[in-house]
Amino acid sequence: MIDPVIDALESAGQHRLADSIRALPTDQADRLLMQVASIDLPLVERLVRELVREPAEEEPSSIGPADVDRLPSGDADSARRREAFEVGEQALRDGRVAVVLLAGGQGTRLGFDHPKGMLPIAPVTDATLFEVHAAGVGATRRRYGCDLPFLLMTSDVNDYETRGFFEQNMLFGLQPDSVTTFVQGMLPAVDPVTGDILREAPDRLALSPDGHGGIFRAMGHAAILGDLEERGIDTIVTFQVDNPLMRPADPELIGAHLMARAEMSTLVVAKLAPEERMGVMASVDGRTALVEYSDLPPALEAARDDAGSLLYWAGSTGVHCLDRAFATRLATGQAPMPFHRADKRVPTVDDPDPQAPNAVKFEAFMFDALPLASRTATVEMAREERFAPVKNADGADSPATCRAAMVDRAARWLEAEGATVPRGDTGASEFAIEIDPRYAQDAADLRGRIPSGFVVDGPLLLRN
Repeated sequence: MIDPVIDALESAGQHRLADSIRALPTDQADRLLMQVASIDLPLVERLVRELVREPAEEEPSSIGPADVDRLPSGDADSARRREAFEVGEQALRDGRVAVVLLAGGQGTRLGFDHPKGMLPIAPVTDATLFEVHAAGVGATRRRYGCDLPFLLMTSDVNDYETRGFFEQNMLFGLQPDSVTTFVQGMLPAVDPVTGDILREAPDRLALSPDGHGGIFRAMGHAAILGDLEERGIDTIVTFQVDNPLMRPADPELIGAHLMARAEMSTLVVAKLAPEERMGVMASVDGRTALVEYSDLPPALEAARDDAGSLLYWAGSTGVHCLDRAFATRLATGQAPMPFHRADKRVPTVDDPDPQAPNAVKFEAFMFDALPLASRTATVEMAREERFAPVKNADGADSPATCRAAMVDRAARWLEAEGATVPRGDTGASEFAIEIDPRYAQDAADLRGRIPSGFVVDGPLLLRN
């Protein structure tokens, strides 16, 4: 076993690691060899060459505003959106859709030492992010009489605890064979000068997740894409665990994606301000792309059109709709995903307490698949209906702002049905309100279910 793995290391230019393995005691060498055998050495060799040893200079790009399917502003737009909703509903009824929850992150930034999906978030019940999303999947299955496979992409950091949490909660009522958990890939950190693979311990590589763009390779390795093809599923919706306002399989997004014959689509919302830390959709060298907020020049960030509106307003929610055949091409390398270099501080056997960046990590981002698609669609939806992420412990995009958004949406739905919701000085509801997704997934689901003259006079929970 030793010779083939060491030969592969040396073929990939990793002579230093190969020599280190030869010098280790047998038990440590075996553990390290098992890790080496699990990583994609040809990919590591390419990334070291392209991003460390021979980095190419980036060509200047031509950037322009994205072409976006905006929120309806008239009867024709409303009719088109209704048609998209109906097309998406039919795709769900026909069993053509699967959903993937990107759930590989920890709640460290929130002061929460568990998978982020375990964070209590619901305003009345404290249901976790995982439960809210699972409830949405269950509600969609019942509404459309479909299987709707629910796939969770975890990471090595949180896979064990995530699986245990779902098992302890009996998959939140979902059938065991309808939920699939798979782990995103890992890549080794390398020396920023030599490109040598680093170790965090004598018998352990310094590994880190390969980014959410690793979803395609991970689904390929787990044989998920082939299984979806056999089941007649041609559309995959991916969404982030930190956004409980997101409807797991939004018919309107699915329908817009299918009507555009797109290989990849993106759900966007209007940025609150030019400086908001959101990636924006744009046209880059004539192709649809996402430009990260840190890469958008200040002049473009603040640019406005003749009417005074932001030119780069379309903030990505991290929600995508994918053609399954396109995802398969990405998984098999027929459409190679680009990777990015990140200089980080990584404890290693040679530098156990680094004070400055001493390593390079490689990450792929899902949105980098957009320019590789033959056709794309960018679909705007109302921010207050679909986007309230939990990213920070306090301030903007915190648990507090997320819960407030959940209450506000529930209050609006009730008011649309004639209910009275007492409002405080700030306009927010005086009481916590929670509508379980299994009770209603949109305002239309409440029609005929709210008594005439209904008044919210305390904390309110609506669920079946």
